[in-house]
Amino acid sequence: MKGSRCAFLLGFMVGTCSLYVFLHQVWFERSYPVLSEAQQSTSGVGRSTSESWRKEGPALINLLHPHHAGEDSRRSDMLFQRVRVLCWVMTGPSNLETKARHVKATWSRHCNVVAFMSSVDDPDFPTVGLGTGEGRDQLYWKTIRAFHYALEHYGNQADWFLKADDDTFVVVDNLRWILSNHTPEEPIYFGKRFKPYAKQGYMSGGAGYVLSKEALRRFVEGFRTKVCTHTTPVEDLALGQCLEKMGVLAGDSRDTLQRETFHPFVPEHHLTGKFSKSFWYWNYCYYPIVEGPQCCSDLAVSFHYVEAELMYTLEYYTYHLRAYGYRPRYSPSLPSGLGLDLPTQTEKTAGHKGTLEGTGRVTQTIPVTLRGNQPKEEVVSERGRNQTSNLLSSGNSTTTWTERQQ
Repeated sequence: MKGSRCAFLLGFMVGTCSLYVFLHQVWFERSYPVLSEAQQSTSGVGRSTSESWRKEGPALINLLHPHHAGEDSRRSDMLFQRVRVLCWVMTGPSNLETKARHVKATWSRHCNVVAFMSSVDDPDFPTVGLGTGEGRDQLYWKTIRAFHYALEHYGNQADWFLKADDDTFVVVDNLRWILSNHTPEEPIYFGKRFKPYAKQGYMSGGAGYVLSKEALRRFVEGFRTKVCTHTTPVEDLALGQCLEKMGVLAGDSRDTLQRETFHPFVPEHHLTGKFSKSFWYWNYCYYPIVEGPQCCSDLAVSFHYVEAELMYTLEYYTYHLRAYGYRPRYSPSLPSGLGLDLPTQTEKTAGHKGTLEGTGRVTQTIPVTLRGNQPKEEVVSERGRNQTSNLLSSGNSTTTWTERQQ
């Protein structure tokens, strides 16, 4: 009798938990398409998939760099054209609806080319079928075949090739800033740099890593010449060891203030968590670990273990949320070789001065940095509310002084 009662209670608890998980998933599946539609309609990027993407084989070619209507995105639009990034996302058939589709709806829209790499073809999603199995022991095989596929089919449509998991969130516009300081002809790759098992270290797979076209060419060549082989299913380490043999440099992806940009955990773990001193992370990181708000660059590129709900939250924080009346405190210069003639704000923006005259004329002295990192004071004046908005944004996409819906 006692055993039957325990079995009943155990079954009741299991059933209740299963029902909760099911209802939560149903709620999420129904909620987020609505959120996505509302987000698109208010951001000025609410175009149909056929207008935003061109399907080329199983990959998607981005036709329009998404940004808010009325926002000055000239600098990021120029980088979109000059620094072409192919993003391939490691996924599988069971993850398409629970994970991959949320990547497709958020950050991947900022890539020039997107390909979802799976074990089998799915023309509706679409995915590239690599002919592998699924599971952790297949990760390096999938990585090898995915990079070979990317170079063979889309090598002329991209300069840099990013690998990310289907639970990684990437700010592709920030990635382009890092890459703009290099050329695709350099044999180099970037990511969250770990230090054991390879002389120059290797890049964490979960945080994502990006190869120049020359680095990718050498990776493929390594397998053709049998310098590289499938030695271990540990994908990130194996790839790092292969690239080291092929003379590809493990690059420093930190910003100009030495803050990390690629992150192997969700933001809260880096910002608020305290890693135990016995945690493996301390022994793996190539650069000193910083805990708390200084852990992460203002131009952070990636975070890992991001669940579907958090994908949309991070997308909102990155491209929607703004503090009224502020300029970004950190806005490093772009390389002069890119030919971007737009003024770039200096990293120290103290000294902004503005006078409002009775005639409605606004005069403002704005310290900016022009090409070649040479500071110059630019005095501009405009009339009226709309002109004031353009003046105070000064080519910056994050600050406006007129009310508009995001």
